[in-house]
Amino acid sequence: MAQFYSPGRRKAAQQIINVIPHELDTQGQGVARDNGKTIFISGALPQEQVEAQIYENKRNYSKAKAIRILSPSSQRMTPPCSHYGICGGCNQQHVSSDLQHSSKYKALSQLFKRETGLEPAQGAVIFAQGYHYRRRARLGLQYQVKQQRLQMGFRQRASNDLVEMTECPILVSELEQLLVPLRTCLSELSIVKKLGHAELVMADNGPLLVLRYLAPLAESDRQRLLQFAANHQIAIYLAGENDSLERLIGADPCYQVDDLTLGFNPRDFIQVNAGVNQLMIQQALAWLALQPTDRVLDLFCGMGNFTLPIAKRALWVTGVEGVEALVARGQQNARLNGLSNVEFLHHNLEQDVSQQSWAREGFDKVLLDPARAGAAEAMSQIVSLHPERIVYVSCNPLTLVEDSKVLLSGGYQLDQLRMLDMFPQTGHIESMALFIKK
Repeated sequence: MAQFYSPGRRKAAQQIINVIPHELDTQGQGVARDNGKTIFISGALPQEQVEAQIYENKRNYSKAKAIRILSPSSQRMTPPCSHYGICGGCNQQHVSSDLQHSSKYKALSQLFKRETGLEPAQGAVIFAQGYHYRRRARLGLQYQVKQQRLQMGFRQRASNDLVEMTECPILVSELEQLLVPLRTCLSELSIVKKLGHAELVMADNGPLLVLRYLAPLAESDRQRLLQFAANHQIAIYLAGENDSLERLIGADPCYQVDDLTLGFNPRDFIQVNAGVNQLMIQQALAWLALQPTDRVLDLFCGMGNFTLPIAKRALWVTGVEGVEALVARGQQNARLNGLSNVEFLHHNLEQDVSQQSWAREGFDKVLLDPARAGAAEAMSQIVSLHPERIVYVSCNPLTLVEDSKVLLSGGYQLDQLRMLDMFPQTGHIESMALFIKK
């Protein structure tokens, strides 16, 4: 393939600038201005003088990387993970928690102001702990033929290659301690070259492993896995060539919330940050201001994470979910906890919802917790129900703001906004908002 000389590219790659960033973006990059152009600088923090090398030049902005910190910020931290900077999982371990919180909330608040004209008052960040919080992780598995060894880890930043993980301070300690012995165990399997991925989950009744593999599992392999389970007190589920789930050993997983027990399938969605999940539920219950006479609607309810705590305080709760297996799990969890004032309905909330059964009923309060795509199809229908209070839990600020516009134009006002630090050390922004009928 012919390669052509590009003077602009070479000049950009060699250009060194000396700047002081004024803020941090959600990706952990310092943001500076140089000759009227915005510069995004990886590895730089606000108010510290850095020497940076520009590696990409665009008309309105440039990207650079810090090559020397001339005056470090007091907000600069020493990353505790030896894989930081290579692994693509984290991008803010060098940033203090206070700066992470303030920069994320500022980005959320600025988005609201730009799109709606509202400037939300600074609210407390809902935060549990900065490390050892993640209770679920999927680890890639690749057999390196030349080295004749199994590689297990997370993806490198901007790459499909794996970083072999020997530690991960983001994982809860019980899962982090399994990394090295798990790779050793999997390396001894006869189908080591045909492994897909390993998923670790920390349930409240113990850790579990889901192993995906692409060839028949020999009896000797099953025995090795059973021995691993016995040595580490872990439940194991197998996902073979047809991807169906087989429990090899261990009890059904569950977690506790609001003095309730929620059982789940290893592949079910659960919030990965147990501490923030508990605080988030408490905040939602407080904002809903539930009364014993309230009828409550919970959209995108999953298996009852919010639904069942609400049912303990309200007259009736209707949970609506698009995944049929989660609806069945919610019904099972209601029975398990002795709650008879709750129903779980299976409806697709990403299509027209006007003819769905819940859409014609009366509700005093509404909670919704949609996926990243938001709840565009449901918003106007929620307004038509005229609930007194609406709590919106969001994992995507962009769709939260778009859906909020429907509520604001429908006679609701934004009363409270919180940033949820569900994923510390990363750029993810999760949030929750309270809307009250005017």
